[in-house]
Amino acid sequence: MKKNTHLIQAGRGKKWVGQAVNPPVVRASTITFDTMAELAHASQHKGNRVPFYGRRGTATHFAFQEAMCELEGGAGCALYPCGAAAVSGALLSFLQSGDHLLMVDSVYEPTRALCEKILRPMGIDTEYYDPMLGAGIVELIRPSTKVIFLESPGSLTMEVQDVPAICNIAQQHGIVTILDNTWASPILCRPFEMGVDISIQAATKYIVGHSDVMLGTASANEKHWPQLREHSYVLGYCASADDVYQASRGLRTLGIRLQQHEHNALQIARWLADRPDVETVRHPAFSSNPGHEAFKRDFSGSNGLFSFALKQGGAKAVAAFVEGMQYFKMGFSWGGYESLISPTLNVQKLRTASQWPHQGPLIRLHIGLEDPDDLIADLTQAFARYQAAL
Repeated sequence: MKKNTHLIQAGRGKKWVGQAVNPPVVRASTITFDTMAELAHASQHKGNRVPFYGRRGTATHFAFQEAMCELEGGAGCALYPCGAAAVSGALLSFLQSGDHLLMVDSVYEPTRALCEKILRPMGIDTEYYDPMLGAGIVELIRPSTKVIFLESPGSLTMEVQDVPAICNIAQQHGIVTILDNTWASPILCRPFEMGVDISIQAATKYIVGHSDVMLGTASANEKHWPQLREHSYVLGYCASADDVYQASRGLRTLGIRLQQHEHNALQIARWLADRPDVETVRHPAFSSNPGHEAFKRDFSGSNGLFSFALKQGGAKAVAAFVEGMQYFKMGFSWGGYESLISPTLNVQKLRTASQWPHQGPLIRLHIGLEDPDDLIADLTQAFARYQAAL
């Protein structure tokens, strides 16, 4: 099947939808059984999309999990109440006191906070590495290294990692690789074909696509699925049937939405690259972006999220830029239909193992589904306010 056909068909087998188009929303805490034999069967197969207890899931969850496995290529998919929970659930499933974790330096800030505030006090040593390290990561591996965590592209600064090279090294040393694959969604790259063991999605973003649901997923290959499944269950992670239904519905339009996000974002990124007050545009599809060659090799397209660095400006000028926007709203997350803007005055403060090469402030944009001409007009006014405030 082609990509858009696959998105329509995934997780819609008759065992889940019956005669309907969509799977039903099945809300349940308790699952009841008529016989001891039924209870025993459910207990023996509770990890294989058989109803057992509400936290294990219902048909609504099973249909979405099956769809995610079809699309990303994993053997199983665990569900979480948000993307950050998927990150913590995956890491806690494969780490214990005394272990060494290699964490990419460009990682999403809440993941860094998890490492410093939760994992380090538990006795798990986190070492950050340059996102462009590639196969050179072998020099950082210790006997206690148990997990390498990747995020590609980095969701703020957009470095694209050499995922296959890192995974190859990890496999040689028996190390689990976990990739935050949210930027790519389930369809812009094939993480398991690159050697990744666990692929994480903040389904809150492009999968749901409407900024109205919090949800996370972690898909695993056959080797690591049983451990991820059982540890995440024991940690208490689950998601509501209503939220999962919304995500399942979002999958059906994901392909066409991403095409429009990509089209709009590239038009605006090219416009920004020509402005004299912009030092650089961080967009994986640009040849100037770190890891662009890996992007061309490993990804089938881009989306609406990218950043650009201004040549100069402090807090006053940045505030003038981002305040008073008509269409861009200032707020966290991304992947919805709306355009968002968020500033970072000092990227280097967010890093410990790599050098950020630009001195000016960084502006991250999520380009939504509005008309690009309107968004460019909004940014034009922002640049006028910014110049007046310098």
